[in-house]
Amino acid sequence: MVSKIGHCLNDLLFRQSISQLNIEIPLIISNHPDFAPLAASFKIPFRHLPVTAETKTEQENRILELVKEQKIDLIVLARYMQVLSPALCTAMSGKIINIHHSFLPSFKGAKPYHQAYDRGVKIVGATAHFVTSDLDEGPIIEQDVVRVDHGLSPKGLTTEGSNVESKVLANAVKWVTEKRVLLNGHKTVIFN
Repeated sequence: MVSKIGHCLNDLLFRQSISQLNIEIPLIISNHPDFAPLAASFKIPFRHLPVTAETKTEQENRILELVKEQKIDLIVLARYMQVLSPALCTAMSGKIINIHHSFLPSFKGAKPYHQAYDRGVKIVGATAHFVTSDLDEGPIIEQDVVRVDHGLSPKGLTTEGSNVESKVLANAVKWVTEKRVLLNGHKTVIFN
């Protein structure tokens, strides 16, 4: 699932196409229509499910229907910028991975690169985690950082961080689909 920022989706599609990720991508879901052409170029069905306060429950029910119809084992939130309901999180517990564009537990929620800029951080990072009903609090699967300096704007931090996000998400997807990740309470154990 994706919203309007596509670098993580593009990276997963590329890695899958060159067999770096041994996964099937049966469907791309988005709350915006922007990535329909990309999905078509990879011959992957695309579903545009716009989300508003009024349609959120209906669209999440549709997501669950599509998961069942397509026999989907894992949902990957590749910069899907909607907070999932507790009901969806519970229904798919341990089967949804999110990429958050900060080194959690720092800078949760929206605009973490702006938060990082305001704090003058020396590193920015990304965290792939299982989704729970507590925003950006799920068990962490993978993290990485890149060193930055005071000369970067929030846009510059975003550019630096986006490469880290793609790598971290790809590692998490690989490890989960290879059954190398064990959920242990609020933690994960990664087997080599």
